[in-house]
Parts: sequence; structure tokens; C-alpha cells
Amino acid sequence: MDQALRSIEQWRSRGRLVDVEGRAIFATLDGDGPRAVVLLHGFPGSSFDWRWVIPALAPHARVVAFDFLGYGLSDKPLDASYSLFEQADLTEQLARTLGVEGCLLVAHDMGNAVAAELLRRAEEGRLELHVEGVILTNGSIFDEEAERSPGQRFLLSMPDEPLPMPLPLEALVPGLAATFSNEHQPSREDLEAMLWLVGHREGDRLLPRLIRHVLERRLNQERLTTGLVDFPGPMTALWGEQDPLAMVEMARRLGELRPGTEILVWPDVGHWPALEVPDRVAEAVLERLSR
Repeated sequence: MDQALRSIEQWRSRGRLVDVEGRAIFATLDGDGPRAVVLLHGFPGSSFDWRWVIPALAPHARVVAFDFLGYGLSDKPLDASYSLFEQADLTEQLARTLGVEGCLLVAHDMGNAVAAELLRRAEEGRLELHVEGVILTNGSIFDEEAERSPGQRFLLSMPDEPLPMPLPLEALVPGLAATFSNEHQPSREDLEAMLWLVGHREGDRLLPRLIRHVLERRLNQERLTTGLVDFPGPMTALWGEQDPLAMVEMARRLGELRPGTEILVWPDVGHWPALEVPDRVAEAVLERLSR
């Protein structure tokens, strides 16, 4: 755990807490240049998931990574709803605070749904942030094709309220490791860091509420799908084929519904491309920035 904590402290030192509507949101801002990249993490991850991608991007663009409310090093109020729509509000407000007017959105897992909502708002003329392009990585963009892990089903079976006591996070290790590919299994340090960030400031007590984003996505599937399909700019899906949750069929279906979408499938990658093959993810982002 010592090495995991050192890595987290190094990450913390690279960022700062930004006030967004009275909430403290942890964010990092690296690099310089006329272009910007905004990275959206997933559940139960954090901006820490992008730490190996950012160094390759920073020489070419401003790179913003941040923790959604309830995640990582950001505030984790027990009384918040943690709606996808509120996380989209937060994304737009944070970008405004940091002076980001336009960007390439790069998203993972739950971040894909937040990105889709932002795109729908742009189509409705309600988004200040100009989205120049979108890169989606493994995440359940079509609910009917999503698989639920035993851990997810367990959390969804609980009441939609904070737990009265912390969860034994060590019990989540096998299920979390199973979402990585056979070729790119996480180190013990990586898993310890991920779980420490989940439990930081009693965040583990929020898991039964945070997981409700999957139900909210289901209820708003048509709206979110429209946001993706009707987006007029360039869109790419980078997908790990060994993902047991967000199957590769999702990326292929997106390509069918939106023929202009560029689909890149990696057979040796699971649910976490930015952690498993950060060099490939960075290369794909840079290639699209250069267009």
C-alpha cells in the first residue's frame, strides 16, 4: 500500500481543488497550446486512471483531467444525488472555470454517458463548451447490451442511500481484476490505489448511490443515443475486445447507427484501455488532434 499511496500523493501534487458551485473538485491541468483535451473517467475510477496517458498529450495540447463529484479526490457529500446530468453540469462549469472554450472529449465508462449528454445539449444549443470531437473508450453506451458484474448487481440490490458503514474494499479486488484483459493484468499497487481512491473520504459508503448511473442511463437511453448519433463532428470508439461488461458489440452497433464513426478494436485489451495500453490511447488521441 505504501507505493500506492506515494503514487496518489504524487498525483495529488500535480492538481488542485477547484470550487464548482461550492463543491471542491480535484482537477489537473497540464500542457499548453491552442487545442484542449478534456478527459472523463468512469465508475468506480477517477482522473488517476488517465495518469499514464497525459504525459504524451501534454506537449501538444492543454489536458484537463478531473474527478467527478463523489469520486477520487473530489468532494463526496452524502446528500448529493450524483446524477449523470449534474456531472455534465459540473464538466461544463469546470471547463468554463479553467478557461477551456473548446476541446476534444475523451471518455471512459460512465464518462461516455456524460459525454453523450453534453453532445445532446450542444445539439439543443444549450452548451457553451464547443466539442470539436469525441473519443469513446469502453463503456456501456447501449444499456440493453451491457453486462452487470456480480459486484454491480450486489450494489444495485442495495437501497439508494449511503451505507451506514464502510465496505470491505478488499472484497472488490477479484471482480475489478476480472475486468482487465489477460494480457494486461493490473499490478497490486494499481488495484490498491484504485480502491484507496474509492474509499477516500468515505466514498465507499456512496457506492450504492453512485452505481445508480446505470439505471439513469437506461431511463434516458434514447436521449443519450441521440446525442451520440447526431453529433456532427468526428467520433472515434477505442474498444478493448476482452471487456466482460461493455461488450465490443456496443462499439460495432454505434458504427452501424452512425456510419461515420471510426471504430478501433484491440483484441488484447479489456475494460480499461487507458490503464492497460496507455501508449496506444495517447497515440490515438494525438493522431486525431493532428487532423
